[in-house]
Amino acid sequence: MMERRDVVSGGLLGFTALFGGGAADAAQRGDNADVARAIDDLRQTLDRKLPPPFAELAQVRQQQRTFLKASGKFPDFIEVGIDVWERVYDWHVRYQVPPTIVVRDDGRYTMTYMFTTLILRPELMDNYIGFGYDAR
Repeated sequence: MMERRDVVSGGLLGFTALFGGGAADAAQRGDNADVARAIDDLRQTLDRKLPPPFAELAQVRQQQRTFLKASGKFPDFIEVGIDVWERVYDWHVRYQVPPTIVVRDDGRYTMTYMFTTLILRPELMDNYIGFGYDAR
């Protein structure tokens, strides 16, 4: 049985011991193969526990790619529904990227994602992703 103080004071070795069983013992013995295997098991466990990838972002990026291929630059704007907006915001929070959110003069919310400004359109379908367009 692993004691709480062993996990807290053990740092990464205590954390791997919590998930990987004998990783801390193997590290103390100097057995690098067992430590590497325990760390890989920990990585796989954490990968399984992470939320699914941000599928909406792949669709936004596809719109950006389409516009980029057609015009040679990223679109200035893409209109999105509320679900997409929230997933992009969650992406910013998840990866600790400070979001740039602005309320325009017409009352619409905008958020920058990569080189494109996303415009929130709550009156459209929740998962709506519009075509990219220029400011011109």
